[in-house]
Amino acid sequence: MSRKAYVTGVGMVPFKKPSEAESYDVMAAQAVRTALKDAGLSYDQIQQAYAGYVYGDSTCGQRALYHVGMTGIPIVNVNNNCSTGSSALFLARQAVEGGAVDCALVVGFEQMKPGAIGSVFEDRVSPFQAFDEATDDIVGDNGLPLALRYFGGAGKAHMDEFGFTMETFAKIRAKASRHAAQNPVALLRKVFTTEDVMADKVIWPDVMTRLMACPPTCGAAAAIICSKEFADKHGLDSSVFISAQAMTTDSPTTFNAHDMREVVGSTMAKNAADQVYEAAGIGPEDINVVELHDCFAHNELITYEALGLCGRGEAAKFVDDGDNTYGGKYVTNPSGGLLSKGHPLGATGLAQCTELVQQLRGTADARQVDGARLALQHNLGLGGACVVTLYEKA
Repeated sequence: MSRKAYVTGVGMVPFKKPSEAESYDVMAAQAVRTALKDAGLSYDQIQQAYAGYVYGDSTCGQRALYHVGMTGIPIVNVNNNCSTGSSALFLARQAVEGGAVDCALVVGFEQMKPGAIGSVFEDRVSPFQAFDEATDDIVGDNGLPLALRYFGGAGKAHMDEFGFTMETFAKIRAKASRHAAQNPVALLRKVFTTEDVMADKVIWPDVMTRLMACPPTCGAAAAIICSKEFADKHGLDSSVFISAQAMTTDSPTTFNAHDMREVVGSTMAKNAADQVYEAAGIGPEDINVVELHDCFAHNELITYEALGLCGRGEAAKFVDDGDNTYGGKYVTNPSGGLLSKGHPLGATGLAQCTELVQQLRGTADARQVDGARLALQHNLGLGGACVVTLYEKA
């Protein structure tokens, strides 16, 4: 049997608005201590650490982890846009599975500012230049921030092709709020109805209201992964392991298709999911619970199809039938997702990991998905990278 990486400890801090959050290093250290306590380990037992963040100077990982301990171990700083947390997990999982280490720590964190995400370095070429040019060409410049044009444009393309309305996105957002109401670490725990979402401030007529976009968020999350031998030796929880994982980046389709769904990574996500299903020898129908990258309700909808949770063009019916929530085919984003839990960029992938590990352990309290054995995670970063991870109950 090939060596697997077991998730023996997870932890996160409650996500907060930028005006209410502590410094990134304080949040990150707290998340790490929580994960260490969950695992039953001390920091000096960690052999490597991977720290993920987007907005920060070099070696922020060291700054954060030195609060917990200074043991001289390798600390690798990772930045892969909104898929940063899962990219760090991808590296740590490779280190454990490959036998380089027996126990690795992954932490993701973000200290964000209010308002739309923007470029920090204005004196050099942007990594988004090709994405921005494609968006201008397909959508035009309607005066909205680019992130809204990216994902709103993708949602509009799907509406135009398959003939549903903005109300479907509102149903997704309302579902997220119902799930988050049961999550004590979610940023937004107020329940919204579909009608509330539709009645909110219109950002893009017939395409998006304000509630359909995730809010700027600060926070941190962490996970500890180890080999089965290490877990057994130290008496650690080995009930959840990473069954398969894939990271993909863009293909020529991203720009050649002249389709905003491709610009925001639909095929990139499909390719990652297909690799995971093949490696694990399963199909999407075997999945019980999903945490996917709903930075906008529009991206959640197109991701249903990219992950194979429903067929092409069937996402609106999937939502209408309630197959994305409790009592349906797949419980998606039981945490409340990015829309309600919040989206601190570097922490998001590890917050998703935390939720799914708790689901498979059976410790998700009111959010618990009955009988969950296989959990799928989708974490997307434009620019671009997509990480899809399959967790399995041992």
